[in-house]
Amino acid sequence: MATTTQRKVLITGGAGFIGSNFVHHWVKTYPQDRVVVLDALTYAGNRSNLADLESHPHLRFVKGDICDRPAIDYLLSEETIDTVVHFAAESHVDRSILGPDAFVRTNVVGTFTLLESFRQHWNSRRQPQDDRFLHVSTDEVYGTLGPADPAFSETTPYAPNSPYSASKAGSDHLVRSYFHTYGLPTLITNCSNNYGPYHFPEKLIPLMCINILMGKPLPVYGDGQNIRDWLYVGDHCSAIDRVIQRSQPGETYNIGGNNEVKNIDLVHMLCDLMDELAPHLPVRPAHNLITFVKDRPGHDRRYAIDASKIRDQLGWEPAVTVSEGLRQTVQWYLAHPDWWRPLLSPEYQEYYKAVYA
Repeated sequence: MATTTQRKVLITGGAGFIGSNFVHHWVKTYPQDRVVVLDALTYAGNRSNLADLESHPHLRFVKGDICDRPAIDYLLSEETIDTVVHFAAESHVDRSILGPDAFVRTNVVGTFTLLESFRQHWNSRRQPQDDRFLHVSTDEVYGTLGPADPAFSETTPYAPNSPYSASKAGSDHLVRSYFHTYGLPTLITNCSNNYGPYHFPEKLIPLMCINILMGKPLPVYGDGQNIRDWLYVGDHCSAIDRVIQRSQPGETYNIGGNNEVKNIDLVHMLCDLMDELAPHLPVRPAHNLITFVKDRPGHDRRYAIDASKIRDQLGWEPAVTVSEGLRQTVQWYLAHPDWWRPLLSPEYQEYYKAVYA
């Protein structure tokens, strides 16, 4: 796809964590493009994530549900969209255990609705070769790894272990089928654990940062030995950009940070950074707040991404180490209490009690 041609991009879930970071990336990198952000603004979607882009002349925000087929049809046609980047999803494993129905609706039915609408739109425009539908997915669809197992590759069999990962696996299969059955120019990316600015405080890294600042316990599941591959969100955005620009339809790419870290080690790294960067902590040293809690049901032991395909075919590699990325992330949360404090709502407090009580 030529970078000199103006694209008309629909970004679903663009007010969420990864989505809003991608909106910032795309608008900065391709200021001539038309960008339409669609987000239902449920609990994790936050319009303030895009506050500094509100006046951008080529950006439009639409509040809407990806399951609303008439609204999707109208939006694709009205804006003559040629590129869909699909982030919109329910994404938190703990919430999927408490209430899986929302995950099936958004992740499976919502993705199906987008695919059908885009297929109709694409056919009505005589199937342009440069159109793209990129579906953002997760490494969790592959299940869990043992300590010595090779990292997940694009050919690893699917073995999801939570309602969340099962719903994402279902959506991946739908996207793949629309390429093979209808020729729709789809792409799939499966990423490892993201972190960085605008991350809703239920997830591990922002949860630890905020609890340290408030002097609250730092809940660590089980023995804390679960391993994740941590990917800085800015690196993830650049990888998705590269896939849209350079890959062929029907491809799948795993995107990882090359940063395997045990959960307990990650928490200690965050505690050390907070001790260094935050001068007025209510509890110091912060690691005194670490509290081990009952393990999550079906908790996958290890994730690891083999990102050699995207490196070898598209020339992408992560640029940010986990130590650099964590420092930048901690500094962001320290500088933006006005962003995260309003998110600690009564609904969030009830969820927190249900998970960690």
